Amino acid sequence: MEQRIGFLSFGHWQPIPGSRVRTGRDALVQSVELAVAAEELGVDGAYVRVHHFARQLAAPFPLLAAMAARTRRIEVGTGIVDMRYENPLYMAEEAAATDLLGDGRLQLGISRGSPETALRGSEAFGYVPSEGSTDADLAREKTALFLAALEGQGVVDADPQMTGGTRGRLAVQPQAPGLRERIWWGSGTRATAEWTARQGMNLMSSTLLVEDTGVPFDELQAEQIARFRTAWADAGWDREPRISVSRSVLPIVSDEDRAYFGSERSSADQVGILDGARARFGKSYVGEPDALAEELAKDAAVREADTLLITVPNMLGVEYNARLLENITTHVAPAIGWVHPALR
Repeated sequence: MEQRIGFLSFGHWQPIPGSRVRTGRDALVQSVELAVAAEELGVDGAYVRVHHFARQLAAPFPLLAAMAARTRRIEVGTGIVDMRYENPLYMAEEAAATDLLGDGRLQLGISRGSPETALRGSEAFGYVPSEGSTDADLAREKTALFLAALEGQGVVDADPQMTGGTRGRLAVQPQAPGLRERIWWGSGTRATAEWTARQGMNLMSSTLLVEDTGVPFDELQAEQIARFRTAWADAGWDREPRISVSRSVLPIVSDEDRAYFGSERSSADQVGILDGARARFGKSYVGEPDALAEELAKDAAVREADTLLITVPNMLGVEYNARLLENITTHVAPAIGWVHPALR
């Protein structure tokens, strides 16, 4: 299994002391610049988190297209897009156009979304669950239509008056070959991981799970991955799925690192209540590179995944985060089997 490594940015911006990302433009431009720098370091993926009604990255497709235009090799993607807010057919058009501009490098993570600052935010966008259904139902219904559109299925009746009498169903255009196989679902439980496999989507698992069985986070996440793989095999798909996990990894190698994170050390898991459910949060990895490499190599879920997404402190700016990624790729990532693309 080829190990890949990417960065995941939430794109925070705030005009506060110490912030190097003070405006929305800063967040967008610096996201593109970090993707360029990451590609030069050999990083495999540049991913962005999507939030609404917050000083964070929101509309992803213009940003991903800009990333793709400035790079040649690196994957560009999301982790994740909240499907409750999306028009599935327009999103299929945008995703296909972005993928074509990026020459097939789009890796699109989608999901039901997470708790947010906006009260019924997706309803403000005009999307309300039908009576008797939930937000999760709404997200899955939209996802089914989105996937059908990516597959080139007919999604609307043709107008014979405009088609010379031809009847039938029309597909959205453009179509992007292979994009359907590069859709990921952000799963927060073992059960939704199994559902993800049945839909033929790749698995994207974050730094938290909305369940807790008392075992360490990495072991619970490894069980989630195992259940996903079993469900995938049972579904009979004829390709190998991809699986990503996210981690906060902060090597301490300079005085600047010590100033920012030196008082911290690798933390323990945390258990709390999220969206009304008991949740387990994974620990952060902070410390000397050799120690981090040893710790990360023991992480059960990291061992089982093919892609590790490193969450970056984007408000510290491009230069700092490029150095952080360089330290990870040089000192930490080889311990989990990552090899620079030039040597593969």
